[in-house]
Amino acid sequence: VQLQASGGGLVQPGGSLRLSCAASGRTATGRTFNDCTMGWFRQAPGKEREFVAGISWRGGEIYYADSVKDRFTISRDNGKRTVYLQMNSLKSEDTALYYCAVREGAMVVSVQYDYWGQGTEVTVSS
Repeated sequence: VQLQASGGGLVQPGGSLRLSCAASGRTATGRTFNDCTMGWFRQAPGKEREFVAGISWRGGEIYYADSVKDRFTISRDNGKRTVYLQMNSLKSEDTALYYCAVREGAMVVSVQYDYWGQGTEVTVSS
């Protein structure tokens, strides 16, 4: 599976951004995007990578990190093989490199995912 994240940029505090992650190909076990759990993660300078949001293969199960709950929304379009992260009310502490990732198994609220994209940078600053 190949993942291409986009949509990052510079935004003022309180602003919004929408990240996209387009998937192509199959996993080593032959699964496609539509069969897999998807997640968004972020890594700020000097910090460990952390889970931001995850969505199950049909979208029926969604989890958010407490730090982004009620501000961020994850969604997926299986027809377009794309997962989105709508980020509202952005804060300076949301500044990080944001990654999307695929997990062949059930949802987990951790960084234990199987395939990773290259990341898109989000900077929240006035």
